[in-house]
Amino acid sequence: MNARRLEAVRQRLKTLRLDALLVTFIPHVRYLTEFSGSNALAFITRRTQWFFSDGRYSSQSREEVKGFRRIITGRGLFQELRRTARIAAGSRVGIDRRNLSVAEMQELRLLFPRVTFASADSIVDASVSVKDESEIDLIRKAVSLTEKVFLEVLNIIREGVSELDLAAEIGYLHRKYGAEADAFEPIVASGERGALPHARASAKKIRNRELVTIDLGCRYRGYHSDLTRTVALGRINPERRRLYTVVRDAQQLALDAARDGMTGKELDGVARRHIKSRNLGRFFTHSLGHGLGMQVHENPRISSQSNDILAPGNVITIEPGVYVPGVGGVRIEDDVVIRNRGHELLTTIPKELITL
Repeated sequence: MNARRLEAVRQRLKTLRLDALLVTFIPHVRYLTEFSGSNALAFITRRTQWFFSDGRYSSQSREEVKGFRRIITGRGLFQELRRTARIAAGSRVGIDRRNLSVAEMQELRLLFPRVTFASADSIVDASVSVKDESEIDLIRKAVSLTEKVFLEVLNIIREGVSELDLAAEIGYLHRKYGAEADAFEPIVASGERGALPHARASAKKIRNRELVTIDLGCRYRGYHSDLTRTVALGRINPERRRLYTVVRDAQQLALDAARDGMTGKELDGVARRHIKSRNLGRFFTHSLGHGLGMQVHENPRISSQSNDILAPGNVITIEPGVYVPGVGGVRIEDDVVIRNRGHELLTTIPKELITL
């Protein structure tokens, strides 16, 4: 049990005048309890904390979950919560509405007709977005695993290899080297398909003189990495090389600027202005980055609309890209820790164009 995390939750309960917090979102359950299974909830009051799961996880939760009253049940978890926790009529319980289905919300209201459920999305979000050094070390390990996989995958990129072949190899190697899973389905986009920012790997075979964008990441002990590099197979034409140079320079400018106290909008603007100055602004079609941790995408948001303020301990991605239909695309992505008056770069793979 992480006492600091629970204390932060309880302080927020007092601030929001809530009697308890019901946590149903599995990444947040893991954050608070260290449980790594797929079915559980946590219930935290101002004095105690409960953990609920089913019989499949009896032994696993006994090993992982410490400091919680642990309840293993054959009933539905909400039903067991009503039977065991005995929430008093008139209580105000915080929930994360973003991660409850309509059916789950209806069940809660049926089971607890005299309890008020209030939106409390920010309670865990506020704690999750600022990592301690133990969490940063786990992300650093995830990044190291992904970089090892990327460098090995470079050895099999050649003409005639399909995008699906590379994606499959990424998944295999992540597990081989100790990851729990891929962080997301790997993106492999070659040639003109590189103009699709979130292209799924296809049966297309890679050809000589093409750019290949590879976006990969893994989950290690609950924490994620996220890395993108665009490489060249053989000699590419000047137009594609120019795209690469513009994105590389925009990414470096954003890295140099990243520090605590700036907003996501301000950081996004550093890269976006450079790309616009090279007459490619309309081809930069997504945000500059996002928070990274127990979720691949979490707060803070790094976008042209984000007023989130970067704080020491935030881990974010910086990933500008340009995507030109009929030509291809380039994206370069690193993982960064925001520090006092600066940042720490977790990614070590060079940004100069790799030509195979």
